[in-house]
Amino acid sequence: MDGIEITGIRCYGYTGLLPEERVLGQWFEVDLKMSLDLAASGQSDKIEDTLDYRGTIGLVRHLVQKSRFSLLEALAEAIAAAILASDPVAEVQVRLSKLAAPIPDFSGKITVEILRRRDGWQAQDDVG
Repeated sequence: MDGIEITGIRCYGYTGLLPEERVLGQWFEVDLKMSLDLAASGQSDKIEDTLDYRGTIGLVRHLVQKSRFSLLEALAEAIAAAILASDPVAEVQVRLSKLAAPIPDFSGKITVEILRRRDGWQAQDDVG
């Protein structure tokens, strides 16, 4: 299966366990790997035959900026569901990072990663 990868979608959002995270907000970063058939667009050279990733980036930004989840996992699920709802994506891997988690003496980032498939779709690795 072909794919499109988008990395480094940074935006400010309000997801977090602590109440102040949902009020003050913080920076997040999203990376996507999407499986879809790119044969038609490769032949036609027309945007309408593929995924317009400008719209996908806008969708992710909107969800991160407007959502008020407690957990990163819930936001990642919302992102995956929204992407799968738009054809032609058959599978999406979402890596969602909180860049500055409010944890004492911790300067790293927290990342969740999920892989979701459209109902009824099997990856080629699953067949056989």
